Amino acid sequence: MRRTIDIDDQLLAEATWITGISEKTTLIRAGLQALIERESARRLALLGASEVQLKPVPRCQS
Repeated sequence: MRRTIDIDDQLLAEATWITGISEKTTLIRAGLQALIERESARRLALLGASEVQLKPVPRCQS
Protein backbone atom coordinates (compact mmCIF):
# COMPACT_ATOMS: atom_id res chain seq x y z
CA MET A 1 0.00 0.00 0.00
CA ARG A 2 1.46 3.34 -0.98
CA ARG A 3 1.20 6.37 1.30
CA THR A 4 2.58 9.87 1.13
CA ILE A 5 3.95 10.99 4.48
CA ASP A 6 5.90 14.01 5.65
CA ILE A 7 8.92 13.03 7.76
CA ASP A 8 11.49 15.41 9.23
CA ASP A 9 14.69 15.02 7.17
CA GLN A 10 16.90 15.21 10.27
CA LEU A 11 14.86 12.50 12.01
CA LEU A 12 15.07 10.27 8.95
CA ALA A 13 18.82 10.85 8.64
CA GLU A 14 19.39 10.02 12.32
CA ALA A 15 17.30 6.84 12.08
CA THR A 16 19.26 5.82 8.97
CA TRP A 17 22.58 6.50 10.71
CA ILE A 18 21.63 4.64 13.91
CA THR A 19 20.13 1.58 12.22
CA GLY A 20 22.25 1.40 9.10
CA ILE A 21 19.06 0.92 7.08
CA SER A 22 19.27 3.17 4.03
CA GLU A 23 16.12 2.04 2.19
CA LYS A 24 13.29 4.30 3.36
CA THR A 25 10.50 1.74 3.11
CA THR A 26 12.48 -0.78 5.16
CA LEU A 27 13.40 1.91 7.69
CA ILE A 28 9.77 3.00 8.17
CA ARG A 29 8.61 -0.62 8.46
CA ALA A 30 11.30 -1.34 11.09
CA GLY A 31 10.29 1.79 13.01
CA LEU A 32 6.63 0.84 13.01
CA GLN A 33 7.45 -2.72 14.12
CA ALA A 34 9.61 -1.37 16.96
CA LEU A 35 6.81 0.98 18.04
CA ILE A 36 4.28 -1.86 18.03
CA GLU A 37 6.61 -4.10 20.06
CA ARG A 38 7.31 -1.35 22.60
CA GLU A 39 3.66 -0.45 23.07
CA SER A 40 2.61 -4.11 23.27
CA ALA A 41 5.20 -4.67 26.02
CA ARG A 42 4.02 -1.54 27.84
CA ARG A 43 0.40 -2.71 27.73
CA LEU A 44 1.38 -6.17 28.93
CA ALA A 45 3.34 -4.65 31.82
CA LEU A 46 0.28 -2.62 32.82
CA LEU A 47 -1.65 -5.88 33.16
CA GLY A 48 0.90 -7.22 35.66
CA ALA A 49 -0.67 -8.41 38.89
CA SER A 50 -4.12 -7.32 37.78
CA GLU A 51 -5.58 -10.83 38.16
CA VAL A 52 -6.32 -10.83 41.88
CA GLN A 53 -7.77 -14.37 41.96
CA LEU A 54 -4.77 -15.94 40.23
CA LYS A 55 -3.00 -18.51 42.41
CA PRO A 56 0.80 -18.75 42.38
CA VAL A 57 2.08 -21.14 39.73
CA PRO A 58 4.16 -23.98 41.19
CA ARG A 59 7.69 -24.00 39.76
CA CYS A 60 9.64 -27.15 39.01
CA GLN A 61 13.06 -27.19 40.57
CA SER A 62 15.73 -28.67 38.38
